[in-house]
Amino acid sequence: MRDTLKGLVLSGGAGTRLRPITHTSAKQLVPVANKPVLFYGLEALRDAGVTDIGIVVGDTQAEIEAAVGDGSALGIRVTYIRQEAPLGLAHAVLTAEEFLAGSPFVMYLGDNLLRDGITGLVERFRDGDSDALILLQKVPDPESYGVAELDGGRVTRLVEKPKEPKSDLALVGVYMFTPAIMDSAKAIVPSWRNELEITDAIQHLIDRGLTVEPHEVTGWWKDTGRLDDMLEANRLILDVMPPRVEGELDEASTIEGRVVVEAGARIVRSAIRGPAVIGAGAVIEDAYIGPYSAISAGVVVRRAEVEHSILLENSRVEDLDARVEASLIGRDVTIARTDAKPRAYRFMIGDSSSIGLL
Repeated sequence: MRDTLKGLVLSGGAGTRLRPITHTSAKQLVPVANKPVLFYGLEALRDAGVTDIGIVVGDTQAEIEAAVGDGSALGIRVTYIRQEAPLGLAHAVLTAEEFLAGSPFVMYLGDNLLRDGITGLVERFRDGDSDALILLQKVPDPESYGVAELDGGRVTRLVEKPKEPKSDLALVGVYMFTPAIMDSAKAIVPSWRNELEITDAIQHLIDRGLTVEPHEVTGWWKDTGRLDDMLEANRLILDVMPPRVEGELDEASTIEGRVVVEAGARIVRSAIRGPAVIGAGAVIEDAYIGPYSAISAGVVVRRAEVEHSILLENSRVEDLDARVEASLIGRDVTIARTDAKPRAYRFMIGDSSSIGLL
């Protein structure tokens, strides 16, 4: 029986696959259904009774600290652990050695989402005698993940991003370890990516004859590191969000389906079709907001249509002839038609952007 588990949340990655959003924002703070991805993991740990949590941070440390603070608002106690460079998940474990202080722990990647949480799994690990518990899920592209090979109910081999996968069971971004992982993390050498891979450290546990217990996740799991995955996670969470209308809705507007309208938002001569969330202070005027849209605080959508998209704080979408869909629009962005002549597209676009035109 392991009475006390600590939490270790990794929040130091650069988020290259979500640029240009992550040029100016930590990928773990990009919102899904108007809540930062990171918060879902922190809440999952809290709900499982894990409240002493270390957050491993890198270059975006100040932004993460500003968002999470000391954790008290979330019912947790947070310690920030600086990782000087993104040298792998096992390196992050070693960086946190002082914080972990010999305690068993749950490691949670800060840009991952699990539908069913981890409460039952944490209880299973607490009550069991395995040296590690790893979460797995079948994926169509195992070559993109760390992959586990099983023999019956036992993990026999782990390979990071194999060129020729022998299994379709990918490692989900949640792990549970006893302190035995420390010696294994210290024993391995950097991979071809110059990283200390957690897969190699877990393989070392296996090679030492220690018990690594697998658990196949049956509910959905999302690594939100790419736009398509962000939008899919947004869809999945909006699908189960209870409706609530606290903002203003005029008589000429309609709401259909599961919709959240936060306090201070104004809906004027517009149609909102859920699942959707409209953030505090947003203005939706002469517009249509379609299913699976997350409109953040302070956004203005006027004489335009938006569907299956995420609009971040204080952006503006106005006077568009075509619908905006399957899009992630950053903070303080303006997309609007102008009367300037000659008629032309006029852009100011950041690095790594993507624009699709009709």
